[in-house]
Amino acid sequence: MATYVPLLILFIIAAVLAGAMFTLSTVIGPKNPTPEKMIPYECGSESTGARNVKPTVKFYMTAILFVVLDVEVVLLYPWVVTFRETGWKGLAIMAPFMLLLIVALIYEWKKGAMEWDR
Repeated sequence: MATYVPLLILFIIAAVLAGAMFTLSTVIGPKNPTPEKMIPYECGSESTGARNVKPTVKFYMTAILFVVLDVEVVLLYPWVVTFRETGWKGLAIMAPFMLLLIVALIYEWKKGAMEWDR
C-alpha cells in the first residue's frame, strides 16, 4: 500500500488545485453579462442548433466499432505486456476473449460499418 501513497497524494493535490482555480475564477473573475455575451457563439455566425439533426444508423455502427476496438486495446495491452510470464496458459485464457472481439469485428464489417463512402 505504501507504493500507492504518493499517487494518492498527487491526485489529492491535483483535485485541490483544480477546485481552487475553478472557485477563484468564479468568485474573483469579472462579471459583466450583456445580452450579446449571453447568446451562443459558433464560429462567428448565429447558432441554429441541432434540433432537427437525427443521427443515422451509420453513426451508431461507428460508435459500436469504436467501443469494440477500444475495449480490445485496453484489455489486451496488459496481457501483451505480461505475455512472457503467462506463456501458453495466458494465451489459452485470452483466446475466448480475442475470439469474441474477432466475431464482433466481423459482424461490424458485414453490417457495413467499414464502408465510409455510403
